[in-house]
Amino acid sequence: MSLHRPHGTLEDGADPVRLTPEDAGWTYTGLRVLRLAAGARRTLATGEFEAFVLPLSGSVTVDVDGERYPLAGRESVFARVTDFAYVPRDAVVELSTVDSCELALPMARCTRRLAPKYGPAERVPVEVRGAGNATRQVTNFGVPGVWDHADKLNACELITPDGNWSSYPPHKHDDTEPCPVVNEEIYYFRIEGAAGFGFHRTYTADGAIDEDVTVRDGDVFLIPRGYHGPCVAAPGYPMYYLNVLAGPGPERSMAFCDDPAHAWVRDTWAAQQPDPRCPVTNAEGRVR
Repeated sequence: MSLHRPHGTLEDGADPVRLTPEDAGWTYTGLRVLRLAAGARRTLATGEFEAFVLPLSGSVTVDVDGERYPLAGRESVFARVTDFAYVPRDAVVELSTVDSCELALPMARCTRRLAPKYGPAERVPVEVRGAGNATRQVTNFGVPGVWDHADKLNACELITPDGNWSSYPPHKHDDTEPCPVVNEEIYYFRIEGAAGFGFHRTYTADGAIDEDVTVRDGDVFLIPRGYHGPCVAAPGYPMYYLNVLAGPGPERSMAFCDDPAHAWVRDTWAAQQPDPRCPVTNAEGRVR
């Protein structure tokens, strides 16, 4: 079965995505994307999973463990960096919205129960990575060293300007040498423009996985192992994706190793200028 899950194939009623570890065929990493109509309230039980509540569009109020976090959200993933909330396992979470919203809940099966916590947009680091046509924005809201309040869950957002390449050089997080960490990873794509599209590649050195796919708005791609990249944004259509990672290691990590055939590309960046379209967004809104 393909690791590509096109938009609509993971729908759960009105919700665009419901993906459990069992659906993916692995152990830790999951994703839900929820839609709440104007004035709606939704109650969720987290069970074995910790999660981030990440507005994709609109605003939401999160009530959990006696805490209330009004998340201002954003017009779209291309509009600004958003605030978010961490919710622990074994919790009942109530979500409510005034004007409607769409939310991503990246999640991980975990052991420790932590307290809920609010993440303000103003404290989310925005990194410009790469150079030339491999320049992209990395929004490090839920990564180790920036957000250490999680047991297993790692997450970040990327924006790739149209015509650019990201997740490049191809890299992996799995249990083959010389990789230092094992992670299951989800890519959740949004493309700006109704007809927009991009490309994604995942492969293994042994050839057991070798997929080159066209991705469109709302698609999901699963990465159980192997090298992944590039993600290419077609000219005219900027690309966003949410990365969700978790694995069995005792410490959270997003460490990776490049495909040695392409690792040399990083050395070329020192002689190139970053694409001036990056960063695209920050907590205040659009930068470019």
